[in-house]
Amino acid sequence: MSRPDLHERIQALRKLRIAQGRVRVRRTITRRDGVRVEMDGRWLTEFCGNDYLGLSQQFQVVSALQEGAGRDGAGAGASHLVSGHHAAHEAVEREIAQWLGYPRGLLFGSGYLANLAVQQALLLEDGDVCVQDRLNHASLLDASLLAGCKLRRYPHADAEGALRQLKHAPEGAAMLATDGVFSMDGDVAPLRALTLVARMQKALLYVDDAHGVGVRGPEGRGSVAEANLGPVEIPLQLVTLGKALGGYGAVVVGDDALIQHLSETARPYIYTTALPPAQAAATLVAVKHARRDEWRREKLTGLIARFRGGAQRHGLETIVSDSPIQPILCGDDASAMAMSSALQSAGYLVTAIRPPTVPEGKARLRVTLSALHMAAEVDALVEALARSRDAVQRVRGAA
Repeated sequence: MSRPDLHERIQALRKLRIAQGRVRVRRTITRRDGVRVEMDGRWLTEFCGNDYLGLSQQFQVVSALQEGAGRDGAGAGASHLVSGHHAAHEAVEREIAQWLGYPRGLLFGSGYLANLAVQQALLLEDGDVCVQDRLNHASLLDASLLAGCKLRRYPHADAEGALRQLKHAPEGAAMLATDGVFSMDGDVAPLRALTLVARMQKALLYVDDAHGVGVRGPEGRGSVAEANLGPVEIPLQLVTLGKALGGYGAVVVGDDALIQHLSETARPYIYTTALPPAQAAATLVAVKHARRDEWRREKLTGLIARFRGGAQRHGLETIVSDSPIQPILCGDDASAMAMSSALQSAGYLVTAIRPPTVPEGKARLRVTLSALHMAAEVDALVEALARSRDAVQRVRGAA
């Protein structure tokens, strides 16, 4: 028997990534101060993180983390169903469920684990299907593959496409899954139309609102609340704790029966150590700030409008988005990388996003805004973006 050598395989794949200009490189941050980060001995203004409300370094949040570690230690010590479930975990689940208007919540180590848990625990028989938006986050798509259910995808934000896919799906149980705010484009799913589709086809509608909760809707309750929807129309919803809430982990909210089933059967919940209680204590404080600090959302809204106005004046190619995610389309991978490098030289950290994260020919700079940014910083970034684009175009024109 002749088996392929795995080292040879990975070397060939790396050569291909190099040829395509798609090698991914980690950036090491040595210090962070608000939206300023130190990298390779230089201070840069970051415009590519997800700390939308500026809570990751808020002093009361950090104090809660420190006090929690001093009281409860560095880790939970076990999984939730053994001896790792702490009062701080319970408090976070209860607070987030109450905030979003759902009966109950369940805490997970990450959004990736939570998305896998939901599909693995619910779509478990032959013929079960998950119908998904084509631009859903990778964790939702991977969850279907790992859960073993049928995966069908519909054109982005196309409720009629979702209906067609459900109509032609097998006769098993069905889930309709979508991002609330799409992580690479920053636009919002047509949730009201999708609720009608789900009801007509007897599918459970599941919304991953990682980039919506904290930022959108009344009291920052996210895309679902903004659409005036709730547990009746959307029985399950995911909230990640590492975006607007500035921490780590995720909570799935839903009705008692669904959450109880997840807690008893979902392998990504049962077979992993619980989050450190100190992290949960910090998240609890962050949620309270996200609920009451309306000024953070108001400032963020103003910065988004300011950025979009400046980008339009300079002829930068944007996507329609009123979220903190503001992509600048570059087209090919090389242009995106060149613009990102030019911005770094100018003092800005803005990551280039390339396929397969985004479709072919849609490489971009994923600009993200935070309530910690100042108006002058946003204006300066727009100017730097325009200069970097012009420089890349000159080089391409001369080639």
